[in-house]
Amino acid sequence: MARMHSGKRGRHGSKKPSKLVKPSWLRYNTKEVEQLILKLSKAGKPSSQIGIVLRDVYGIPSVRVVTNKKINAILEENEIKPKIPEDLVAVIRKGIQVMKHLEANKKDMTAKRGLQLTESKIRRLAKYYKNVGKLPKDWQYNRESIKLLIS
Repeated sequence: MARMHSGKRGRHGSKKPSKLVKPSWLRYNTKEVEQLILKLSKAGKPSSQIGIVLRDVYGIPSVRVVTNKKINAILEENEIKPKIPEDLVAVIRKGIQVMKHLEANKKDMTAKRGLQLTESKIRRLAKYYKNVGKLPKDWQYNRESIKLLIS
């Protein structure tokens, strides 16, 4: 699929295993994996980093294969889910970095365009999450107040 704001196609990423069966060499059961997820979440890790830590440190290739649930579903069951979705927070952080850069470099028009693109992406994501119900309907993106919310 092509990128939204460029003429490039993007790179292919790694692929998930085609077999969705629990590996025979895996020594963790469902309860242990869920406890690891809760422990990592309480340590302040977002769901994407939890998956990476489980893969790299604990040797769990896929939480979904072991528990039949996704990481976010496990966090929702235990009422630890974040108020703002993780991908929206990442895009907002990127926008904050570009704003800081623009404060120091006022004539950088390329960065100004990048900020416009980033903010439009934030608005599109917010609109989607409001329709889905993951954000409250009265949530608004505001440059000044968002710095306090995220940082």
